[in-house]
Amino acid sequence: MRAIGVILAGGNNEGRMGALTDLRASAALPVGSCYRAIDFAMSSMSSSGVQKVAVLTQYNSRSLHDHLGSAKWWDLGRKQGGLFVLSPYISRMDSNWFRGTADSMYQNMSFLRRSNTPYVIIASGDAVYKMDFKKVLEYHEQKGADITVVCKNMSGKDLSKYGIMQMDDSKRLQEFEEKPLQAQSNMASLGIYVIGRELLIELLEKANAEGRYDFVKDIIIRQRKTLKIYGYEFEGYWSSVGSSIVDYFKTNMDFLKKDIRDIFVNEYPYIETKPKDEPPAKYNTGAEVRNTIIGSGSIINSRVEHSVVFRKVYIGDHASVEHSIVMEGSRIGNGCEVRYAILDKDVVLADGQKVIGTPDNPKIIRKGTKL
Repeated sequence: MRAIGVILAGGNNEGRMGALTDLRASAALPVGSCYRAIDFAMSSMSSSGVQKVAVLTQYNSRSLHDHLGSAKWWDLGRKQGGLFVLSPYISRMDSNWFRGTADSMYQNMSFLRRSNTPYVIIASGDAVYKMDFKKVLEYHEQKGADITVVCKNMSGKDLSKYGIMQMDDSKRLQEFEEKPLQAQSNMASLGIYVIGRELLIELLEKANAEGRYDFVKDIIIRQRKTLKIYGYEFEGYWSSVGSSIVDYFKTNMDFLKKDIRDIFVNEYPYIETKPKDEPPAKYNTGAEVRNTIIGSGSIINSRVEHSVVFRKVYIGDHASVEHSIVMEGSRIGNGCEVRYAILDKDVVLADGQKVIGTPDNPKIIRKGTKL
């Protein structure tokens, strides 16, 4: 494919995601019992033929670096191309952390300059989707676009969380509002872009010289009248896990729906992830499991319904887990009641504990908490 990939995975979304991103980047959020959020962008790029991908990390990147330690799981361990995990670094010329999405790419300009493909595909690392980027690139070339923004009709959703696009009949961008209070359109940007590599280098250099560091505000919005920017409407499943706790919760619950789960698990190309070597889940006498995904290495002794359970979770006798997310290594004691909750990694609930939230306000138990 005639494009390289750049995945923006440096954000923390701390104000929106609370305790879930205290100790991890939003791109490292666990999804669907076995995935990390970044797996969806990585797999989409690899299956689309993008052979060279850079992941730009910054905030709490340790778990993300560990997850991306081997490129072979996404078929990016090639002699030509490969996976590059890039973080801020101190040099004689620059000692700044990434000051925005545009600045993160500018500080890694050498990656762009040393590539020889004509195009760059830019994507965020905290959304769940499967996309054929070959079709997006074909559309970009057909339109003769300078920049193509992948978008989706979000009618019925809270539009104040998105960048909202207004386009003419040819899909050319006319106006772009970032997180408006009163949206003038239902078409939301998905934070995925196709742009010429040389044009991107030129725009990043110009923005940096002017002290501008944000790709959307300082390039897309600022250049919307001077560049040919078009929207490509994506009609498949897409959901952000980094925009709010409720969205993260609902996205995981979507994996309990067979038609959505099959998109990622049973329809080629599949979403790949770093595998773990645990035995299959064990269901002891008294286990009663309905409409639930159970990760490998888990031991279930009681009732679990409408939940997403990650690997190496223990659920004791006479407990009840409903409409909840239970992350890796957590232990739920005998007689516990967990409902509409998110238990982060390595949470321990003593016998008889109750953790109860609501669909619109799931209760979060911080990583490593013992109750």
